[in-house]
Amino acid sequence: MSMQLQNMLIAVVMLGFAGMEFVTRRYQTSVNATRDDTRLELAMFLSLIAITQPLVLLVTGQLCAWFMPEQRGAWANLPWWAMATILLVCDDMTQYWWHRVSHSPLLWPLHRAHHTAQYMSIRVTYRNNFFYYLMMPGLWIAGVLLYLGFAKVYGAYLVIKLTVILGAHSAWRWDEPLYRIRALRPLMWILERTISTPATHWAHHAITNDDGIGHYKGNFGNLLFFWDILFGSAHITRKYPAGIGLQDDRLFGQERWYIQMFYPLVQSRREHSALRFGGRAYVEPEADADAAPQGTEQRRSA
Repeated sequence: MSMQLQNMLIAVVMLGFAGMEFVTRRYQTSVNATRDDTRLELAMFLSLIAITQPLVLLVTGQLCAWFMPEQRGAWANLPWWAMATILLVCDDMTQYWWHRVSHSPLLWPLHRAHHTAQYMSIRVTYRNNFFYYLMMPGLWIAGVLLYLGFAKVYGAYLVIKLTVILGAHSAWRWDEPLYRIRALRPLMWILERTISTPATHWAHHAITNDDGIGHYKGNFGNLLFFWDILFGSAHITRKYPAGIGLQDDRLFGQERWYIQMFYPLVQSRREHSALRFGGRAYVEPEADADAAPQGTEQRRSA
């Protein structure tokens, strides 16, 4: 697939989901974005496509040319299904594990921004810390695979992957009406265990697990939800959490957009924050533990 066709299809997919968010009025009724939300999401999207991705591809291309010049295009004659399988393992599965370890205390500050939005929409898809993508193993591996000759298959793979990921974050819950159609139940049973859907991914963004729907310590899959099934982190309810975001932000106010994006170069001054060296996340008082809101930053990063 040519780069021009790939970019055109990605633009069509983005516009399609954006259009459905507006047509169904899900955007107007559920997306309560602040000015800082908009700045963070726009800055991250632009930095990803203008800085991070070109930089990673340039660096991997140069390194490959230095260390294995004879391998340029060496895998170009592999069948498409072999390339697709390699991409699913080397890109999508590694992204699953990168996402999963990013919920550990060490890497949580680089992924925290993705969970601070108090809404779901395609605009949240690339909302992260700048260094989250720069350090993502799958992106660097993809650069090597492109050097080896995966360009045409990678273009199609990327369009499919972005379609699934955008759909999983979309305010338009495309899977919701399909669950109600009895004839589609067998298909939906397979589909929700294969790819990420709004129901499974919204659960990952939930502010609490207490309702039995939220599952912010699982459902890490990007393209394939199968990785969650395989590695024991799946939670499927076909329901959607009532609340999205982080309890810490609701208690103490949202961090500024540039702190979320550029930590650790800039750091928070908030009392309870993972975005400063030595900072401590909010801990509920033991006496009020049963009554206090759940889903604190400490529990997310545990």
